[in-house]
Amino acid sequence: MMRRRTTLLASCTALALALGATACGGGPVAAGGGGKSLSGQTITVAGVWSGSEQKNFQKVLDAFTAKTGAKTQFVSTGDNVSTVVGSKIEGGNAPDVVMVPQVGVLQQFAKEGWLKPLSKTTEQSVDTNYASVWKKYGSVGDTLYGLYFKAAHKSTVWYSPDALAQAGVKPPTTYDAMLKAGHTVSDSGLAAFSVAGQDGWTLTDWFENIYLSQAGPEKYDALAAHRLKWTDPTVVDALTTLGKLFKDKQLIAGGQKGALNTDFPGSVEKVFGPKPEAGMVYEGDFVAGVAKDQFGKKIGQDANFFPFPAVDGGKAPVVSGGDAAVVLKDGKNQKAAMTFLEYLATPEAAAVWAGAGGFLSPNKKLGLASYSDDIARETAKSLVAAGDSVRFDMSDQAPAAFGGTKGAGEWKILQDFLRDPSDPKATSAELEKAAAKAYQG
Repeated sequence: MMRRRTTLLASCTALALALGATACGGGPVAAGGGGKSLSGQTITVAGVWSGSEQKNFQKVLDAFTAKTGAKTQFVSTGDNVSTVVGSKIEGGNAPDVVMVPQVGVLQQFAKEGWLKPLSKTTEQSVDTNYASVWKKYGSVGDTLYGLYFKAAHKSTVWYSPDALAQAGVKPPTTYDAMLKAGHTVSDSGLAAFSVAGQDGWTLTDWFENIYLSQAGPEKYDALAAHRLKWTDPTVVDALTTLGKLFKDKQLIAGGQKGALNTDFPGSVEKVFGPKPEAGMVYEGDFVAGVAKDQFGKKIGQDANFFPFPAVDGGKAPVVSGGDAAVVLKDGKNQKAAMTFLEYLATPEAAAVWAGAGGFLSPNKKLGLASYSDDIARETAKSLVAAGDSVRFDMSDQAPAAFGGTKGAGEWKILQDFLRDPSDPKATSAELEKAAAKAYQG
């Protein structure tokens, strides 16, 4: 799953451009030093990544091994991180480190007493190298448990420049113009959008971008904290706006049924694969990694993006997400795990994946020159420019039962809405029912 990545990449652009690829810091891992201090130890790292993301994260693990001598083992959890990790802990087989893709899940893990506070060395790196918002999202109370290693810009609509050029369409700046452009694309023979309806999380991202632009950041925060009910008129409005797309069979590759049978990698394939079925696919910056690694596309030439457009006169939204590394109390190799997080907090570790593509780092000491292409640099800059108006993915802030579980809560209800978008009011009532239950628990 290529999901969930977070908020503001702090303002490092000028410094980063001045310093180039090596960026502004790094040096040896504090506890590991430069030698092979962890030889003979193995750490297990669990995360949601698969495909090209897993392959690129493996490069980071390999770099850690080369630096410290510690062996690493990656375990892919699939979407249900909290369930998988919970059962591994119960079975006495806990991983040492988990890459947690949701704030809500990180908070849940901390409340269960599963997490170890991060080392002072990691905390100092976070204080020095990250915007304060990252510390806030990685902390429960005043204790730092999570280090945000990978961020995402989740307000990017990816397109085939050929498909848009053939239709004579320019990247739109409003939602209505985007749907209009979509009709022009579909008139020229390709469906407008490929929608990954099989993965409920992609549908929450569609909703969140529309809601942030249409209702504004204050309402977004209130809904994220469930201080505002999902039956609020602003939610019904956002669902109505989303429904305009969902109910238009001309706009979606394969119609609603096709969308519900398409997972995230499949949605990218429908635009950038060998047999294109659509001109555009909405998802985060990590689309670029899939288009490049799996379909050989040159980012910026064969695949490009425009910012998610403004809705109903609101501001263009910038929604973000992120994966936070946490250390489990029940892991077998806590010292090595802590050293690994100290390494992940360095720009040196971030540069490994940045060079491979499909990655954004919230570490402001990472130079923009470390990124593999101009589009990644542009995405990073756009995230910086959004400043404090950036908002963390809403479903990631919710309890996992509502915002992060396959076949349940918001994911399932929005899949039902994609199947039949005729009654936004009824859908908002379903969302409120599920949210009330999850936030109570």
